[in-house]
Amino acid sequence: MKDWQGKKYWLIGASDGLGAALARQLSRSGVEVILSARSEDKLAQLAADLPGRARHVVMDVTDAASVAKAVGEVGEIDGMVYLAGAYWPFGAKEWEAEHGVTMAEVNFTGLMRVLGHVVPDMVARDHGHIVITSSLTAYRGLPGSIGYTASKAATLSLAESMHADLRKTNVQVQVINPGFIKTQLTDKNDFKMPFIMAPEKAARDVYEHMNGDSFKRDFPYGFSLLFRAGRFLPDWLYYRLFR
Repeated sequence: MKDWQGKKYWLIGASDGLGAALARQLSRSGVEVILSARSEDKLAQLAADLPGRARHVVMDVTDAASVAKAVGEVGEIDGMVYLAGAYWPFGAKEWEAEHGVTMAEVNFTGLMRVLGHVVPDMVARDHGHIVITSSLTAYRGLPGSIGYTASKAATLSLAESMHADLRKTNVQVQVINPGFIKTQLTDKNDFKMPFIMAPEKAARDVYEHMNGDSFKRDFPYGFSLLFRAGRFLPDWLYYRLFR
């Protein structure tokens, strides 16, 4: 169990859903929380509602100038959790170019922009904690998920590479791979979502993971076994099962 008292954590993509639920969880644990997203009204309301010290910094992860400005306002931090996400369900037969690029920009390239500022400082201080949100969909390509699955596979690969480089330092890198969480993003789906989780339950899983030393957390556990096993199936069987 980590000592959270007095720590300063920057939550990016914290205006609602999992990000807001995790902000409440960390705030109750004694963390000073800095909230970022594009929606100032939602951020200000959440910061006011949290039980501990909190403030908000508006930021658009797709804009390099916005990221640089926010980094300056946030200052030195103990940890960062990247929760920003964009999602539209579509497949290759109904390609939506603008939505696909936006998912890549928010889910992956935006993460790279932020890390470009945060990682060098943490490495120089030999102190820090970075938590990256990927997805169970990152393990292998899926039908009807062109932009989202590709962007989440990129975030998982990035987290794995960072962990390989930093695991012998005092900069801890962790990744979470959740399944379906009830948010405004999953509300876009018109299919049954197995084992869908409330944001509060997902936040507790993330918090438990952040308290430990392990690198990766897949949840919900039973559902995750399907995706993890899929990596080892031959193509002909995998695409038949996941069609």
